[in-house]
Amino acid sequence: MTASQDICVVVPTIREYDCVRAYADNARAHGFDLDRLFVVLVTEDFCDTDAMEAMLDEEGLSGAVFDESDRDDWFETRGLSNYRDLVPAASHAQTSFGLLYLWAHDRFDYGVFIDDDTLPHADTDFFGTHLANLGYDGELEVADSDESWVNVLYQSDHDLYPRGYPYAAMGETVETGTTEVTDVVASQGLWTNVPDLDAVRILMDGDLEGQAQTRTTSADFERDFVAAEGAYLTVCSMNLAFRREIVPAFYQLPMDDNRWDVGRFDDIWSGLFLKRACDLLGKQVYNGGPLCEHNKAPRSTFDDLANEVAGLELNEHVWEVVDDVDPELPRDGDDAERFAAAFSAMADAFETGDFSAWNNGAFLNYCGRQMNAWLDCLSQVEETATPAEVVVADD
Repeated sequence: MTASQDICVVVPTIREYDCVRAYADNARAHGFDLDRLFVVLVTEDFCDTDAMEAMLDEEGLSGAVFDESDRDDWFETRGLSNYRDLVPAASHAQTSFGLLYLWAHDRFDYGVFIDDDTLPHADTDFFGTHLANLGYDGELEVADSDESWVNVLYQSDHDLYPRGYPYAAMGETVETGTTEVTDVVASQGLWTNVPDLDAVRILMDGDLEGQAQTRTTSADFERDFVAAEGAYLTVCSMNLAFRREIVPAFYQLPMDDNRWDVGRFDDIWSGLFLKRACDLLGKQVYNGGPLCEHNKAPRSTFDDLANEVAGLELNEHVWEVVDDVDPELPRDGDDAERFAAAFSAMADAFETGDFSAWNNGAFLNYCGRQMNAWLDCLSQVEETATPAEVVVADD
């Protein structure tokens, strides 16, 4: 560990962990200091963790690898075993463990989520651009619509809607202008090649292998933007940087590993929580560059549909529940405390709400309980990293 290490990079992976090499190469090519990075690979017991650790060492990267057994040990050694179910089994939502690790180590000012089926664009400083976005201060394009939703693909001619965009909000009229951006807390990089679509939309695009016939290019994302206050957007965690203070309001909900079989909405719904909290606190989510190349592996579109269908109706309404939450937030305290207060109000709305009119509505009550438990867990997490947890690159 070095004194300058301030960025925790979280990569959920069971296959293409070598993508980390491409991001390290990008950093070296653009003069970004690798000593600022600590890479947390979140994986499974059946994966080759020794090879992952060797890869980090070969790339000169500090980091740690956590399979399921390692995560169990992490919770137990901190006396947090009661919170183990906050991180679901065999789910992309295990990125929440990366948030906990970041929170437990106060040297990290920033977090970065990277999916293992992505690659950086060689001509762009990936990490440097994300940090520049987080520090942005000035005028920027602002997008709004008559449906209170902004399609992050609104600049494209393809007429695509990303995964998580409500069907009822389609056909919106988009309005753009400029706004003064002064306090960015998250930077969402978008994607070329395979668009991030849900299974229904992939089927409508004529693809049975879980990808899409239509592909995106850099020309589909010509201008960076923010969504207007009161307007929601899809937030995908495949290429995302954020400030430490949003962690209390950015829990990735426990998808897949639940009795309702709801899956695939962890980053989408966490993005709704974050956007509502940002609107309440006067913060912004920056969208656009740095782009990444999304190389989603072929798989059955119908398998994805089976994983998504249990939550499709809920996804039409979750944003409405979030939008109705309007607490009086404390004027005192740091931003992390204020994000936690906003999230607490949303958690209570979900835990106590009556959602029986919707398919699997009780799942939202369960989510509310888990959201409150998330805040309780964060309050108990302390910086207790041990040498056994850390893989530090050789000089």
